[in-house]
Amino acid sequence: MTTPSPEFESSLERFPVKLEVFEGPLDLLLHLIKKHELDIYDIPIALITRQYLDYIGFMQDLQLDVAGDFLVMAATLIHIKSRSLLPRPAPEQEDPEEDPREALVRRLVEHQKFKAAAELLHDRETVRSAQWSRPDERIAALAGEGLDKEPELEVDLFSLMTAFKAIVERAKHRPANYLPMEQIPLEMRIEQLMARLAGVEALGFEELFDDIAQRADLIVTFLAILEMIRLKVLRVVQSGTGGPIRVYKRDRPADAPRPIEHHEPAARPQGTPGSQS
Repeated sequence: MTTPSPEFESSLERFPVKLEVFEGPLDLLLHLIKKHELDIYDIPIALITRQYLDYIGFMQDLQLDVAGDFLVMAATLIHIKSRSLLPRPAPEQEDPEEDPREALVRRLVEHQKFKAAAELLHDRETVRSAQWSRPDERIAALAGEGLDKEPELEVDLFSLMTAFKAIVERAKHRPANYLPMEQIPLEMRIEQLMARLAGVEALGFEELFDDIAQRADLIVTFLAILEMIRLKVLRVVQSGTGGPIRVYKRDRPADAPRPIEHHEPAARPQGTPGSQS
């Protein structure tokens, strides 16, 4: 892996992407369970631990701010895996220690229920906000709209990361470019992406990377997309499970977070020119 230039590192340090803003370690585990179509009550710990650690390593390669909760979960998985290699305690043993695997399954099931409830509330709010603008289903059917079309689902962080990993892997097979290239500042990349999305209804996720080839610029683009999602100026959806990911530009709501680089102006000290005496 090529080492990023100091300018690139400085640019990213100004835009730390905190993963807990998007998803947490339980969300990553649920993503892996869904991806591999596993039984949540019978998790193959070796597989999940290996996949989880791979994602942690990929996050660190991207210079994402891996929160302590992610590392604690990694330690928990390793602990469960190591315990699975030890002989089981005798049934007559007094006060046996709780199986950490069962405790993890309970946490995952509760978190899954919480996410399902939150998604249901979000879907109801979306339907309620659009009920006056959605065309009548009979009219849409006569016009041929919506036929053979899967519902679009909001894309989670780790599905985006999976799609981005595939883009990075494909970039490795492109012809090497040995000419020194200036890294794209993240602010400029956000402006470029906004300009590309301005004249179209939507773009495919992979299309947002088709004008660059350098690994560092791929990372900047991915971080720019995450920042735009956080600022609520992008909507990223997927047509059914495993379908293509599409990116829509949307008007930024009034309650959207501020850009990371935003700072309140410092109060003018007393006695400086222009201050009230």
